[in-house]
Amino acid sequence: MDESIQCEGERKACQGSTAQKRNNKEKESYKCLDCGKSYKCSSSFIIHQTVHSGEGPYKCLDCGKGFKSHSHLICHQRVQHTGERPYKCLDCGKGFKRHSSLISHQRQHTGERPYKCLDCGKGFIQHSSLISHQRQHTGERPYKCLDCGKGFKRNSHLIVHQREHTGERLYKCLDCGKGFIQHSRLISHQRVHTGERLPYKHVIPLSVY
Repeated sequence: MDESIQCEGERKACQGSTAQKRNNKEKESYKCLDCGKSYKCSSSFIIHQTVHSGEGPYKCLDCGKGFKSHSHLICHQRVQHTGERPYKCLDCGKGFKRHSSLISHQRQHTGERPYKCLDCGKGFIQHSSLISHQRQHTGERPYKCLDCGKGFKRNSHLIVHQREHTGERLYKCLDCGKGFIQHSRLISHQRVHTGERLPYKHVIPLSVY
């Protein structure tokens, strides 16, 4: 066989292999643990994560929160710091800061639950709620405490847990000044002052799982 022809064939085979690897890489998805949204490239995924972390390059001078784009910053400033809720529900009149929040809210009126769990069939109004629910089946606890290593299914549960380490107690009783890590614990405590009895089936747990 002519050597030049053999080299040409090997070159094309190599190009084909490289293209196949590139295609496979493009099919890889980067999944957000907070909302379940997936991205094909890491750069888009990293930019998306700033939505949850508040570490975007465009900073709000009022609260210091960061955003991935200037338009998102403008929207944040208009809504968060002015109290404006421009998106109104025609059924109940409730206002929302974001159109997406209005869409989710309207499902409470229609009963629509478009996000279904393939394991048990339970439906959810929001995709993020489905992602969180699915961890009951998988046992996954992706949110880890850096102080003790304990894992949680929701980031909000991790935030509450971390107050155990920092001693932060955001919720104060106006009657006695006692502070609590969770709002639910404050509500339970306030019954001490009002004399209201808490039904056994509604007892507030002392830890978040």
